Amino acid sequence: MSFEWPVALVALLVVPLMAAGYVLVQRARPRYAARFTNLDLLANVVHETPQWRRHVPPVLFCAALGALAVALARPQAVVAVPKETASVMLVTDVSGSMLAEDVAPTRLRAAQEAALTFSRELPEEFNLGLVSFSQTAAVRVPPTEDRLAVEEGIERLDAEGGTAMGDGLATAVDALAEVAATPQDSEDPPAVIVLLSDGESTLGATEPLQAAREARELDVPVFTVALGTDAGTVTQTPPGQIVPLTIPVPPDRETLRQIAQITGGQSFEALDAQRLRTVYESLGSRIGTEEEEREVTAGFAAGGAVLLLAGGALSLLWFGRFP
Repeated sequence: MSFEWPVALVALLVVPLMAAGYVLVQRARPRYAARFTNLDLLANVVHETPQWRRHVPPVLFCAALGALAVALARPQAVVAVPKETASVMLVTDVSGSMLAEDVAPTRLRAAQEAALTFSRELPEEFNLGLVSFSQTAAVRVPPTEDRLAVEEGIERLDAEGGTAMGDGLATAVDALAEVAATPQDSEDPPAVIVLLSDGESTLGATEPLQAAREARELDVPVFTVALGTDAGTVTQTPPGQIVPLTIPVPPDRETLRQIAQITGGQSFEALDAQRLRTVYESLGSRIGTEEEEREVTAGFAAGGAVLLLAGGALSLLWFGRFP
């Protein structure tokens, strides 16, 4: 937290001074009470000793003064606020390795569930699109506010073939370039890509890192998710053979990390379905908001007013007077 007028915080010195004065008054109370020599009459006059309750209103008043003193300094705090409307493209690997079951029930189904979660977490004002890639890449749903269309596209994803990661990323960049214009007077990115893959890029006309550099040129950050474990395998029968082979399909974490680094995004790893859902849920909230410093004077002033009213109300209720 920062303050526009930090010198005003000197007013906080009033709080310890008032507290010290209150303590001195309370210590003097027994001496003055001893002057009342008719103790039997005093017992009839005072039916109940307030004990701790008598300290509550003064404490509330001191807290109120502290809050109002902070308000004088015009405090400012960093808060999350909704971003201006932008476009987000989900780029999802649908190669044959997505049939691996190390992420239950399969990598593909876990990715679909996480993508649906992301769709629900992203603010409705954002355009959301879907690109899939295996041996080739395709725009399943162009960026749109129609979430039902995107979610239906997610549900229709099937896994087969190789992995053209670079083509998938380049296709998403091209699709975003058609609908998103970069504002000249804003530092906010006009678009964001969320790239999920579970294996090494083996096909395609565009290398993944080259596609990442293209995204960087358009100021499009790419958030990458490496799905699966090193123990993941799929069973396939190569063309011309009869005996199926068990093929290891570990995720290519390093390439995904480099893509995120080049574009100014972030990289994540998901070893199981729960972790993947958590990543996509947090991404939906993170992409939809940004941190901004805003003045919070009104909050402290309102808090001080509430404390003053509470202190006065309790004093009237318990003792029939203000402190």
